[in-house]
Amino acid sequence: MSVNFINPEFRKKLIKLQKKQKLILVLTKLFALIGLIFLLFSFLPSVWFKLTTKVDDFSVSLLETALHEDKSANNKPLANIPDWQPSFKPQYSRETSLKIPSIGVDTIIQEAVVENYESALKKGVWRIPDFGTPAGRSKPMILAAHRFGYLEWSNQYRRKNSFFNLPKLKDKEEVEIIYKQRKYVYEVYGESKGEKITDYSANLILYTCEALNSKIRIFKYARLLQI
Repeated sequence: MSVNFINPEFRKKLIKLQKKQKLILVLTKLFALIGLIFLLFSFLPSVWFKLTTKVDDFSVSLLETALHEDKSANNKPLANIPDWQPSFKPQYSRETSLKIPSIGVDTIIQEAVVENYESALKKGVWRIPDFGTPAGRSKPMILAAHRFGYLEWSNQYRRKNSFFNLPKLKDKEEVEIIYKQRKYVYEVYGESKGEKITDYSANLILYTCEALNSKIRIFKYARLLQI
């Protein structure tokens, strides 16, 4: 049957339906493109990091930053508070954990000897041994983590379990650590950038890389609050 013999009203509806189908097709392609771009931006840091950087070499560099520096006698903890500990609370987890509300970090702190540091960094934040703990404050506690991490990390995992957003951490903002079922709260007071830690007077030092394939580190310094 020729289209000329189709009822005019039906023809209008048919043309309208065809236009609607074309619009839906265009919108579907547009949303698919937006989704693809979002995925690329989410995983681009990991892909680029994987292609341009040897993770083992970067991990060694993280390790050497803390372990191979000269710690002079003048670098004593700023707020040691040796006789004070926060209240023990049985409802707290027995796992050592780190929470930084302002940048979305909420993760378990990995404990590992130097020989196993890479396995710890693959999971997230690593406490460097032979330095302090929240309870033992004769030396600062030092936490290191990759910023961009590994290809298998999702964007959500990276933001919660690494130091992807550490550069956004500001002075006066708080860091919480659960250690042996006690909550230790720290306040950030300083920052430095470079290849070395410049302030060993802090109770807590957090650090990661500044950019992909870079030797420059971002260091955040915090003091323990007696609360």
